[in-house]
Amino acid sequence: MKRILTLALCATVAGGMFAQKAVVDQAAKLKGKADKIAEARSLIEQASKNPETANDVRTYYVGGKNEFDLYDNARTKQMINPQDKSIDPMAMAEQLINGYNMYVRALPLDSVPDEKGKIKTKHSKEIIAAFNNHFNDFFNAGGTFYNAKKFYPEAYQAFMIYGMMPQQPYAAKVVKEVPDSVINTAFFNAGLSAYAGNALPEAANAFKQGRLNNSDNPQNYIYELACWQYMVNNDSTIENQAKKEIEEIALAGFKKFGTEPMIFVNNIVNSYILENRAQEALNLVEGQLKNEPENAALYGLLGYIYDRMDNDEQSIANYMKAASFANTDYETLKNAAKKLLKTGTEKLNATEDRAARQALKDQYFVPAKEITDRAKQIKADDSDLNYIIDNIDYAITTYFK
Repeated sequence: MKRILTLALCATVAGGMFAQKAVVDQAAKLKGKADKIAEARSLIEQASKNPETANDVRTYYVGGKNEFDLYDNARTKQMINPQDKSIDPMAMAEQLINGYNMYVRALPLDSVPDEKGKIKTKHSKEIIAAFNNHFNDFFNAGGTFYNAKKFYPEAYQAFMIYGMMPQQPYAAKVVKEVPDSVINTAFFNAGLSAYAGNALPEAANAFKQGRLNNSDNPQNYIYELACWQYMVNNDSTIENQAKKEIEEIALAGFKKFGTEPMIFVNNIVNSYILENRAQEALNLVEGQLKNEPENAALYGLLGYIYDRMDNDEQSIANYMKAASFANTDYETLKNAAKKLLKTGTEKLNATEDRAARQALKDQYFVPAKEITDRAKQIKADDSDLNYIIDNIDYAITTYFK
């Protein structure tokens, strides 16, 4: 009796296994049938979730081949007649990504040793050829998704596949030889896609890949900084990591682009100040001033550093030096005026001597007024600047009669 039950159990297990393999066989029979792709995908999804076929290379090979064959059929039609109305670029882009995702799952399963410890690949050569032969198609698919506002995960993934493929061990020689500038454009596009899709960690990763690949696009670095700044503003638990990442990005940007734009040195200085490394910040800026002695923004940065060190005399001296240049930028002018107003007000509140108060007007408030007049010519509709101007005007008309 026990033997009969055991045989019955084995028959049940085998029956279930064959049933699942039959599901994959059924999906394979739908190869090349565009109107049956939804059914084929459903069958493969079913097989991928069943323990009997979830780790079977054929499950994902069939799923991937169905997708790539449909893509190739459509591309052939497109080459013959670019105006063929039966061609759906969005469907092609989806087939390409779906096919890639299936083949990526199939590839390692195709190299699993058999019971004798031997590896006998059956589909790897075809899979690798599909990846390399469709290399440029992934970039185009990213553009298709992006233009349709399918930023994440669709456009992001397509661009990332393109960007990462030259690093893969299976990459063909022609793929590995694609210029870094082109690869970095793919990473930048992937970052923009994830950024637009509000997937900030993924966006930061894409921009980082471009930076580590020596991107010469400053916007790549700037967007990576923005990702971390937005993330830490929304999640204080990543503060330590964000500080580390921001400093690393800023240093890399400063090393590559110098002070044009100033955002990199500004972020380095801010990182140093937050970490009580003010002297390092001073050394950095003063060292750069030796190369750029007429850079107003750098003097403004010195003014900011000394302000954080509670050295008002040096802070004001450097802000005034910054404002003395004809081409001083708006933010530096505004910060200089703020510092003069703040220090002048503090000193005004600390003395009742009439002569001393009059001296404060000429030393702080009048220069601050002149600086805000210049800033106003650059940007007239800044409420923050207008608030500073109102306070300066009030002080001048009220306290120095």
